[in-house]
Amino acid sequence: MRADAVYQALEAEMTAARDRHPGALVTVLDVGGGSGVWAVPLAVAGCAVTVIDPSPDALAVLRRRATEAGCGERVVGVQGDTDMLAELVPPDGADLVLAHGVLEVVDDAAAAVAALARCTASGGVLSVLVANRFAAVLNRAMAGRLADARQLLDDPDGRLPRRDDGGHDALRRRLDTDRLRALLDAAGLDVELLQGDGVVTDLVPGATLDASPGAAEVLAELELRAAVTPPLRDVASRLHAMARRPVRG
Repeated sequence: MRADAVYQALEAEMTAARDRHPGALVTVLDVGGGSGVWAVPLAVAGCAVTVIDPSPDALAVLRRRATEAGCGERVVGVQGDTDMLAELVPPDGADLVLAHGVLEVVDDAAAAVAALARCTASGGVLSVLVANRFAAVLNRAMAGRLADARQLLDDPDGRLPRRDDGGHDALRRRLDTDRLRALLDAAGLDVELLQGDGVVTDLVPGATLDASPGAAEVLAELELRAAVTPPLRDVASRLHAMARRPVRG
């Protein structure tokens, strides 16, 4: 698995889940997991992964990638979306639930988080990765799109208005650290980690890395430190949270 901050957090949780249930496969539910960018490495690491995604094409790619990686027997693809979770998977069933790139596109983010929490086993963890509103503000400003930057800053949902040419924002919302934490808290989850993803790596040109031997390793270390260092974390391209479902008494 990659050595970035998100994967390191997932690896740590896999180890914790194995400690909770010695000898059992770690069960993972990847909602909106598409072609298996996260699911296949987790299955290679020994997890049993169910991917929920509305796209049959993406699920076909998932099956092919899992087979090529030698973990096809540990990956199951199911067509559906977040609104259908209660019909597709049992409650309390997964040690680790992934919702990466999901909350930006669902109709109701609070309802989606509640549904994801219900799928998480007692003592298990929900991993959420979302687009960061403040990063979008800075990116638009640096590109000279100042009106868009102001709109993203003023709109609590971090959404751009419909354009004159009929185009629209592909995302329903962009979150910041406070709003992400509030969503997870409201679902009864305990936020144990809130970090950035793409804090500095998304800003460094590839030519810089190519020109400097060892720069990639230095950048990786810098990213890991910056990911958990406010205010750098708070302007990362994406925000990553790990929130645990309390153990039922």
